[in-house]
Amino acid sequence: MTSDEQNFIEIKGVSKHFGEIIAVDNVDLAIKKGELFSILGASGSGKTTLLRILAGLEIPSQGSILIDGVDMTSVAPYDRPVNIMFQNYALFPHMSVFENIAYGLKKEGLQKESIEEKVQKMLTLVKLEGYENRKPNQLSGGQSQRVALARSLVKEPKVLLLDEPMAALDKKLRQSTQFELMDIHDELGITFVIVTHDQEEAMTLSDRIAIMEQGQFVQIGSPNLIYENPSSKFVADFLGNINLLEAIVTEQNDKEIIVDCAALGGELKFDQTEQANASEMTVALRPEKVMIEKNMPTNDDQSHIKGIVEDFGYFGNLSIYRVKTESGHVIQVSKQNRDRVEQSIKWEDEVYLSWDNDSLMLLGE
Repeated sequence: MTSDEQNFIEIKGVSKHFGEIIAVDNVDLAIKKGELFSILGASGSGKTTLLRILAGLEIPSQGSILIDGVDMTSVAPYDRPVNIMFQNYALFPHMSVFENIAYGLKKEGLQKESIEEKVQKMLTLVKLEGYENRKPNQLSGGQSQRVALARSLVKEPKVLLLDEPMAALDKKLRQSTQFELMDIHDELGITFVIVTHDQEEAMTLSDRIAIMEQGQFVQIGSPNLIYENPSSKFVADFLGNINLLEAIVTEQNDKEIIVDCAALGGELKFDQTEQANASEMTVALRPEKVMIEKNMPTNDDQSHIKGIVEDFGYFGNLSIYRVKTESGHVIQVSKQNRDRVEQSIKWEDEVYLSWDNDSLMLLGE
């Protein structure tokens, strides 16, 4: 199978202007058949506008949209092989769960027996058997979300678009629902495109993520790739917690870049295939990659610095420390709480921070 054959959704040079405002700016994107793909961005990044363009609710100012090889750019929403699940679920309050799920099928004029069969299949899929006669006001947030999902899937679209699907759920329910959504996706095998501002949601659910900022994609890749190898300072800061530390380029050649990073004790060397395009760069270090202890580390393969615990937060499964180093910089550290013992490191303690050098990332803007 060729690469082009695998690309089920193709967004080619798409822009969307609202007067002088450019909501989507000449973007290209290919999504594979059966992929669970997330578009992640802050408010105003253009992600929802792009989702609406895919659904046919907005017409692009330029560019084209192809689904399964067919140009859908000017096709009406109701003629696209696409359905959308809105953030507020948009359930009909006067209809039962069964009637909400069956609504689209009835509009198409399907026979009663066929409607009942399809609705029951969806109720089983979303684990709502026995809820057929309940009204939306008799459902919990998680149940309402599953009804909306069933209604979106019952017409068997080729693509399901989900707009902030977990936004209305509390944290614990959101986590369990994420895994349920993954199971449903795996069972059906259709293409899911999710728009969200929630980093954890995108990381948990997605085969791949596109991070969007100011109407453009700034990085596309697997959750692991983007988290461990961000393409820029913006991406590193947007996805997860991270220490971003100023560095001055002191030397570079075809093999490496040498920088002076005062926050981490001075000279650092990075393997580099591309030349630094600025004299100032950023060294990035994830908090979970930093080890914290009271005794001086003895591992010669690790670098270390000394500091004082300035702030400390206990979150049950982990503890967060903010350590002011001898250079005056503050480094954040996260440590898993593996043992049921009282915390041995507290405020004002003198500590050592250490890290593997391959945990460091050198980033431009």
